Amino acid sequence: MLVVDGGFAAVSLALACVRTQVIMVSRLRWDAALYHWPGPQPRGKRGPKPVKGKRQRGLQGWAGRSDTPWETVEVSWYGGKGKKLWVFSHTALWHTPGMPPVEIRFVLVCDPEGKLRMEAFFCTDLQATPVQILEWVVMRWSVEVTFEETRAHLGLETQRQWSDQAIARTTPVLLALFSIVTVLALRLSQAGQIPVPVMAWYRKAEPTFVDCLALVRRHLWGARYMANSAAEAECVQLPREAVDLLIHGFPLAA
Repeated sequence: MLVVDGGFAAVSLALACVRTQVIMVSRLRWDAALYHWPGPQPRGKRGPKPVKGKRQRGLQGWAGRSDTPWETVEVSWYGGKGKKLWVFSHTALWHTPGMPPVEIRFVLVCDPEGKLRMEAFFCTDLQATPVQILEWVVMRWSVEVTFEETRAHLGLETQRQWSDQAIARTTPVLLALFSIVTVLALRLSQAGQIPVPVMAWYRKAEPTFVDCLALVRRHLWGARYMANSAAEAECVQLPREAVDLLIHGFPLAA
């Protein structure tokens, strides 16, 4: 399955996914040209068989009509919570000049509370339900967060390299490092709980990648500097509370 941003919503990519048996899900342009399937070829008519039928009502038309048959569904939304939405779904042939049409199921989504703007999505699997399509779209958010965290804390897309091959090597390594830090943090956390620092000006209920990174740094630094005794006695009197403060503070500032 390929779930992509609306910037990649193109008939050519959708056709490539269909040919390789990959389900594509994405946002759909409001001006997308949608058609019915062609009818049977009239007997005795010469020439190639039509690849599409009559043009369907546009997405803007469905969105603006008062008789659009909206259906109320509950979707697993961001944050693991359920959200009720109004949806309207239909199948169509999506066509652009110069290419064969691609079969899609589109979904119009409206928020009953009016907090979210109306959106349109599509899927190349005609058997997919509107709820499935929307939950696949929601799953993409974790990928967006991963790229944002790797850019902010691991230097993704900011590495100083001029060679395409070097960039092709370091990008997967940084993404793998993100996974390694996450796995290590889960193993180091006590009872499955990752410590979440509380600031006077900022409070958060769930740990983020920066908290995982700080936990792993504290473990690595503590193992390196606190586990072994030095060969020669070079001691400096420092309270244990001060040492703990340094070890816990440095990873957050690094």
